[in-house]
Amino acid sequence: MTAVLRLDGAEVRYGRTTALAVVDLTVGPGERVAVVGASGAGKSTLLGLANGSVLPTAGSVRVLGADPAALRGRALRQLRARVGTVHQHLELVGQLRVVHNVNAGRLGAWSGLRAAWSLVRPQGLPDVEAALDRVGLADRVYERTERLSGGQRQRVAIARLLVQQPDLVLADEPASALDPVLADQALRLLGELALERGGALLACLHDPAMALRHCDRVVGLAAGRVVLDEPVAALSAADLAAFYGAPA
Repeated sequence: MTAVLRLDGAEVRYGRTTALAVVDLTVGPGERVAVVGASGAGKSTLLGLANGSVLPTAGSVRVLGADPAALRGRALRQLRARVGTVHQHLELVGQLRVVHNVNAGRLGAWSGLRAAWSLVRPQGLPDVEAALDRVGLADRVYERTERLSGGQRQRVAIARLLVQQPDLVLADEPASALDPVLADQALRLLGELALERGGALLACLHDPAMALRHCDRVVGLAAGRVVLDEPVAALSAADLAAFYGAPA
């Protein structure tokens, strides 16, 4: 069975700075993987390799069976349309209404004409409404996104992934602006979305307890290297606390 994500000796260097150093990692279909580590450990760089926005300086990366570095034009756009990312800074357009930010998840599958027309008359409205209902924002379809709270905007970003229906779901601190109940809901939804299509979830998480509750496997990074890779069943809260260097 083809791996959803595979890194073989992948390195990323920026001048004399090494962001990732000789990383070997395979994520298979149906896996929910938490990526943990201190700030600067290489977590965001790892997600960049997974969505093709970062190319390796050495080694190889295969995403959904393809090498992003070898693709151009339509083939690259098609691959990127199969990878959905919830960024830490969300990348929403505040001046646009919620419906348009959610529909941005489909831009990779739409023609330029349809995307432009959707700004005038929103397309695929039933799917947008269903996605917003799943994240508890069914009454905010036409709200200007800039008027929402930080937690509500985070849920809009998750709804954008729900309409995109990617095969690989990437999340960079997807619950950082949410209260505990909504945070659990968000991680559950992202995991369900990945598994619905036989894909995988790779989520950078600051909270070890969330990793234990919502993921099957934990990968720990330190100074750009994988120093921990264990199934959740083999870990305890104390194990992850020790990895963070914090009291259990």
